[in-house]
Amino acid sequence: MIFIGWRRLIRLCSRDIFSTSLKQKDGSSCSLWKCYHQKTSGSLLDPEMRLFLEKNTEVISSGNLTPEIRYLLDNPEVVREKRVLDLGSGCGATAIAAMMSGALHVVANDIDPVAGAAMLLNCELNNLNPFHVLTENLIGTEVDNWDLIILGDMFYSEALADSLHQWLKNHIQTHRTKVLIGDPGRPYFVCHKIQKQLLKVSEYDLTKSTQQENNGSTSTVVWHYQP
Repeated sequence: MIFIGWRRLIRLCSRDIFSTSLKQKDGSSCSLWKCYHQKTSGSLLDPEMRLFLEKNTEVISSGNLTPEIRYLLDNPEVVREKRVLDLGSGCGATAIAAMMSGALHVVANDIDPVAGAAMLLNCELNNLNPFHVLTENLIGTEVDNWDLIILGDMFYSEALADSLHQWLKNHIQTHRTKVLIGDPGRPYFVCHKIQKQLLKVSEYDLTKSTQQENNGSTSTVVWHYQP
């Protein structure tokens, strides 16, 4: 995907390819999972994990369901000189977009440790120094005071939607954190009571190939959560 001027964000695809491929594509994946899970954040990527990711993912530069990536690169003032948490970061593309756009400090969070490994590779692909990665579940916990929390395509179930709704609401009310949500129209998002507290800030059309891969969704939206 081409962004403002010269900027081009390249990433390993796709968001859930890591957990899926761990279960289906490679018999040695369980040991790889344990290997990365035991490593501390910021350490060098294990060669075996690197080989696994390069074998089971592909490098892409277009087609995604997380519009916050495009939105940040189109509107760098949103993150410039801000402390940013990318929640449910997946392959880290949104965190990378925040870094490219001038964020002061970026932390990516995903409970899938293999996704954390992919983030390191994506930083390499985009010629960026690795950011801090957290693999523990932050939802429901007390965390740092962030200027901005970004999450994309995370409303997978009713229970998760409820947990996110309350946790994000507490953050906003306690720390006055700004929250941006990217979503392509997942049922547990569009039918949730959080809809009454959202302001649409941008909408992007999906490519035809991405539409076909995601049940015909034609667009994806960035929302500002304002409880």
